[in-house]
Amino acid sequence: MTRVIAFANQKGGVAKTTSTLNLAVAFAEQGLRVLTVDLAVSSIDLAGAELALSSLIGRERALEKGLAPVKDDYDWIIIDTPPSLGLLTINALVAADGVIVPVQCEYLSLRGLVQLENTMSMIRENLNPDVEIQGILPTMFDGRTLHAREAVEILEENFGDLVFKTRIRKTIRYAEAPVKGASILKYDPTGSAAEAYRDLAKEVLNGTQARQHA
Repeated sequence: MTRVIAFANQKGGVAKTTSTLNLAVAFAEQGLRVLTVDLAVSSIDLAGAELALSSLIGRERALEKGLAPVKDDYDWIIIDTPPSLGLLTINALVAADGVIVPVQCEYLSLRGLVQLENTMSMIRENLNPDVEIQGILPTMFDGRTLHAREAVEILEENFGDLVFKTRIRKTIRYAEAPVKGASILKYDPTGSAAEAYRDLAKEVLNGTQARQHA
């Protein structure tokens, strides 16, 4: 069965787009058929999408309907979302089976999780009863700082096993790869950053299999 995952966090700068791309590439390395969807408002064509959708009946299901004709062609569909909880993000959450939440390892970043959880509760109640948080991904992690380590500890205290064991660390390679138009797995295939996303892919796959057998 096709699994649809959305990366969501209303805070920008948490490596959301980077993680969407690199998880997709890590899946593809394993021979899985992957479709990535960027609904982020990155072009003039999409800039008016939120406004155009707002007047449509069934506006929250536009993405779900758009994916329906191609859904069976893929094993995984991974959706990037804008850094907001607007209509485009709601469309992604309605279309998704699971949500991965990248969280920067800072105290202030943890607050946004509460707002996202509230939004997801509303969506479960009204639009998509099956959507769940697949996992919380600590990003921009610098293990040398007490602040980052404590932020991860707080995450684990509050969310337990939902926090992925994989840590996406700060590295210069992340900044270089997009400039070269490549994923980190292609740009630096044997580096620690690429290995981190391969580890994340294994965690997501194993977690999905465990849920299906539960």
